[in-house]
Amino acid sequence: MKIFNQIGRKSIGWGFSVAFALLLPSCDSDQLLHPVPETSITGANAFETQERVLGLVNGIYKSAKGGNFYGGNYYTYSEVRGEEFINRTSNTFTAFEAWNHTLNASSNFIAGFWASGYETINNANILIKGIGEHPGVVSETLAKQYVAEAKFVRALSYFALVTAYARPYNEDQGASKALPLRLQAETTIANNDLKRSTVAEIYTQIIKDLDEAEADLPLNYSTALLNTTRAHRNTAIALKTRVYLNSGQYAKVISEAKKIVSAVPPFAAATGVKHQLGSIVEIFTTNYTSTESILSVPMTELDNVTGQTSFPYVINANSEYNLNPTGIWGEPEWRADDLRRTFARTATGVQFLTKYAKPSPFLDYLPILRYSEILLNYAEAAARTGDLATATALLKAVRNRSDASYEFPKEATGTQQALVSTILKERRIELLGEGLRSIDILRNLAPFPAKSGNGLVAPEVVPSQTNYVFPLPNTEIITNKLLLD
Repeated sequence: MKIFNQIGRKSIGWGFSVAFALLLPSCDSDQLLHPVPETSITGANAFETQERVLGLVNGIYKSAKGGNFYGGNYYTYSEVRGEEFINRTSNTFTAFEAWNHTLNASSNFIAGFWASGYETINNANILIKGIGEHPGVVSETLAKQYVAEAKFVRALSYFALVTAYARPYNEDQGASKALPLRLQAETTIANNDLKRSTVAEIYTQIIKDLDEAEADLPLNYSTALLNTTRAHRNTAIALKTRVYLNSGQYAKVISEAKKIVSAVPPFAAATGVKHQLGSIVEIFTTNYTSTESILSVPMTELDNVTGQTSFPYVINANSEYNLNPTGIWGEPEWRADDLRRTFARTATGVQFLTKYAKPSPFLDYLPILRYSEILLNYAEAAARTGDLATATALLKAVRNRSDASYEFPKEATGTQQALVSTILKERRIELLGEGLRSIDILRNLAPFPAKSGNGLVAPEVVPSQTNYVFPLPNTEIITNKLLLD
């Protein structure tokens, strides 16, 4: 595991201005020979001023924005494993191995995603430890807030990792071995050897972090931009609905969702940031900081992800994946006048997703949490626990926002089983291209359907197969002697 310490200066959220990164001793011993530039801020004085502490806070968001993480590849690899996209290039650098389920322990992304996740986690751990060791540099309120932000980002990172590299929670209630649970700030390789915790233990830590973050995060920030790009109280609540849904704890999904979803339409958050559904077109074109945008990865001309790690480049600009006409794009109940159908362009007789349509340098924000997902999380949990009326109302709110005259046929909502199926289908429509398809397949223990097109074939993968989840990376197996114990 490579260990990084993000040392930065004042910026906004996910790295809107330059941040320094000081590489500390890691698994590569020759890195010890590299001198630290005189202009760098060292670990010894990184917590000396309010500005430097804020820089470290922004550093954890910057880590999460890495090209192999929430800044790019995480979306590509999560989406193309599902059935909604057809590969056109066989390019191993843009997730072809994920699309056809041939990723192995030596694959570049497998190592890069793992390293990026743990780099972000360690940066969060360093911030938590450093603030505790330097009382009074910032106010007590700010200190609690910054620690809460670090815990939120740590939870978000662990959720991404555990849902990719570990067996699904619902397979055995989390009894399987998952990941090393690293909660200490590491600046040497002394603690590199660490056994894997179980899936349930990782989930427990995620919820613990989010509960504690909720208590100390601010209700809101001074601008819509900050409300979209930094964690606030409702951000932690929103992520908890996803985590609890993923582990089948539906009553807890409902209790969390009720904190930010009103009892009757039009659904909205009553406290904190006033989240509610907005214009689906504006969210992805002109208003990335709308009240629907709970958390997004921002992009600027000075700080963005481009090239083959950019999801917009891969999925749209470079035409490497077209929409699968036998996937959700071909669903007849998704009508032509639904505004979500406008997120596509046609070329050479096929369609390409254009939720992220800006040209190079690809300045579309990448959504992590949207209010529509929270409504669908709540709807599914309500349906699975027998509250069909609430589930149907939430489902209709999402569909009618984009297709105002649509009415679900009675057979689609009349029984619990039918309603759950309809909600799952609506998730595929609403959240298409937002990095959630693999998660939904895995949590439902469904197969990854077979895919074909343009002379390419990806076979079905069922839960009993080892490639149902990502393999542990060789880079970690080699350096962590306790990983496979």
